[in-house]
Amino acid sequence: MSKETIVVKLGTSVLTGGKTRLDRAHMIELVRQCAHLHQQGHRVVLVSSGAIAAGRELLKLGHAKLSISEKQMLAAVGQSRLIRVWENLFDLYELKVGQLLLTRADLEDRERYLNARDALQAVLEHGIIPIINENDAVATNEIKVGDNDNLSARVAMLADADQLLLLTDQRGLFTADPRKHPDAQLIKEVKVIDDTLRQLAGDSVSGLGTGGMYTKLQAADIARRAGINVTIAAGRAELVIERVINGEEVGTRFPGLVNPLEHRKQWILAGPPAQGKITIDEGACRAVLERGSSLLPKGIKEVSGDFPRGAVLNIYNPEQQLIARGLSRYKAEDLRVLQGHHSEQIESLLGYQYGDVAVHRDDLVVTQLANDGDIFK
Repeated sequence: MSKETIVVKLGTSVLTGGKTRLDRAHMIELVRQCAHLHQQGHRVVLVSSGAIAAGRELLKLGHAKLSISEKQMLAAVGQSRLIRVWENLFDLYELKVGQLLLTRADLEDRERYLNARDALQAVLEHGIIPIINENDAVATNEIKVGDNDNLSARVAMLADADQLLLLTDQRGLFTADPRKHPDAQLIKEVKVIDDTLRQLAGDSVSGLGTGGMYTKLQAADIARRAGINVTIAAGRAELVIERVINGEEVGTRFPGLVNPLEHRKQWILAGPPAQGKITIDEGACRAVLERGSSLLPKGIKEVSGDFPRGAVLNIYNPEQQLIARGLSRYKAEDLRVLQGHHSEQIESLLGYQYGDVAVHRDDLVVTQLANDGDIFK
């Protein structure tokens, strides 16, 4: 078996069993599986929820409804408690852990993104198990990634992972909500994530976490575009981590794309949020999707938002379907002047130019699959 880098995301429901305290008996079983993989030469990363649950346990707050500041307080109390539990459990197998706390700002800024990547790689190279969580004690809605599913996808890219396991309170993705439809069937493999599939996603069962199946689909979509194999599976199933890595059919599998995005384009796809939106015509859509071309000003029909040069833009087709993301060569007001015009007119229209394209192909990531279903430009 080849040595792999494996990211395991553990939801709150997995760590608590649906209760309001950490289930240490189950956590030691998860640790045992990770330790076994580590002994086989694999590199293991944990993205661990549970800080607020650990704080609830310590302060005996049960299911009490909490304000944002109270959740931040519980995260501050619980994060140190959570990492101490992980540290003690991994110590039984003579493995060291290292804690990394991230916010959206660490992933949006290119330099901070690269710094986080270097730090994570250094931890792994020294044989240490990284335990990663969002920095909930200081994160507000403006700087939060939002859920540990999407955080784990970004961590998997930072780690150059081969596998991402999203362990949850469900066996995987079903043809219908299994809580309402007993005849729902488990979907064993997904190669294309589309709107029909997203409609199958429901909320979390326990109500203790922040992510449901929809956020797991988002995470799977991001990670698989980086060439990472993703599996959604029940975190309390027997030997679930080892079985997935050994190739058993467990849960729902999302194979990584054969032609993954390069690192810079991974960051464009999953790092900063879009600051603006442009709508392009059919000809420009074909050029971007089928020929891998840059986006020229001539193909732009509408520019929305007020953004600077270098901002990330969402690019839509005439039917308002998102087809790509990219870095703009021009600020919003310049693109409004240039839209519909030929590239040779840029300097005469603006009095200056930063090149003959609106978004260069090297700074553009297609988000809609091409016709063959497995090529991203």
